[in-house]
Amino acid sequence: MTALAIVFLILAIVIVWGGLIASVLYLRARPERADFPAGGDDESYPD
Repeated sequence: MTALAIVFLILAIVIVWGGLIASVLYLRARPERADFPAGGDDESYPD
């Protein structure tokens, strides 16, 4: 492999794994909401 190919390989790995780590940290800091505002209706209506 050429030096340029290795540089691009490392760059791609850093972008992919960095995004994965960043998304995990974001979700750990701000988990999904357990409570939602009023107004939703769970009734199912016939079509």
